[in-house]
Amino acid sequence: MQYMYEANIAIAAAKRASILCKHVQHSVKFTSLNKPDQSPVTIADFGAQAIICKSIAEAFPNDAIVAEESSSLLRQSVSQLRAVQRLIPDATSDQILDWIDLGQGKVRERFWTLDPIDGTKGFLRKEQYAIAIALIESGEVKVGVMACPAFEEGCLFVAIREQGTRRISLATGETQMLSGSDSPTFRLVESIETSHGDPERQRAIAQSVGLTAPTLQMDSQAKYGAIALGHAVLYMRLPWKEKLDYRENIWDHAAGAIIVEEAGGRVTDMNGSALNFAIAPQLVENHGIIASRGELHAAVLASIAQQMS
Repeated sequence: MQYMYEANIAIAAAKRASILCKHVQHSVKFTSLNKPDQSPVTIADFGAQAIICKSIAEAFPNDAIVAEESSSLLRQSVSQLRAVQRLIPDATSDQILDWIDLGQGKVRERFWTLDPIDGTKGFLRKEQYAIAIALIESGEVKVGVMACPAFEEGCLFVAIREQGTRRISLATGETQMLSGSDSPTFRLVESIETSHGDPERQRAIAQSVGLTAPTLQMDSQAKYGAIALGHAVLYMRLPWKEKLDYRENIWDHAAGAIIVEEAGGRVTDMNGSALNFAIAPQLVENHGIIASRGELHAAVLASIAQQMS
């Protein structure tokens, strides 16, 4: 089947990165560094990106990779670089730095986008985080693989365009197809970080379409997995009214979006437009994100339009 080879490469890379991340959490004393935007990054982010970029580049040498991290901070911190090297002992420091920077590619007709740890703050709290990998062609996500080591007993979500979404247990390998036909929990899933969108407005919109149950709070793209599984029916990321020019990064949503869509849901921006991954590392043509099981999507868009008018 089309894209199965790409999916299998991404699955294997995500599993290896998951093992590394869990090793860091349980076996290594580590600290985070602050990037220029003051968001945290850890040795696990760097190690996971090195592993995944190396795997993709070896299998698909002509494909570009657009990833969140670069090696610049590691080059400035010898102790952190040595810590990452201990995680990948068969590689030299230069090799690790080069593998990380394979993720500094450009958006093309066909490329991969990667977030080695989406939800680094959740990772630091030993709560939810996701290792998110997506293949994009002509602006459309074709493959999405997302490892969520702290979700339930640990699971992997795999979606291929027009072939559905699977949930694979990281513990047992058991596979479940997600069809969207089961009865979901009618509630909103939202970020723990209040800077991720406008929580007051998002909750008001959720209530306006009948979602009155307490919200489910989670870090990372694991929220998309929660919708695909039916643990919630709606996720919104609406820009603050004072920051309407803000645009989302493609690696924060590409894998999650196809996982929801192939499980029978719907993902658009706040105007109802499809997400366009073909232009830049940011979704420059899209405002906000709406992901749902599908049933409430039109009502949510109508409520947003009414509030914005």
